[in-house]
Amino acid sequence: MSTTDWPLWEVFVRSRRGLSHTHAGSLHAPDAEMALRNARDLYTRRGEGVSIWVVPAAAVTASSPDEKDPFFEPAADKPYRHPTFYEIPEGVKHL
Repeated sequence: MSTTDWPLWEVFVRSRRGLSHTHAGSLHAPDAEMALRNARDLYTRRGEGVSIWVVPAAAVTASSPDEKDPFFEPAADKPYRHPTFYEIPEGVKHL
């Protein structure tokens, strides 16, 4: 298998404990273990990560931005899903 045949992997990095993983970028690698090692070297060189996820790009299913109105419309009639009904206690940093 040549490097041009390697699958594309999406990389997610969690910068600190308690925070969510965020998409850091993409890379090509022959397998998950090598993708994880390459992601560590590429996206956490300065020690800014505590956890890395690598996911085959082919396994990611996404909605289309062109269909955002019909896709998200059913959620608009559920106001209880929005945090406007809750008071955030003082001292809570990540909610």
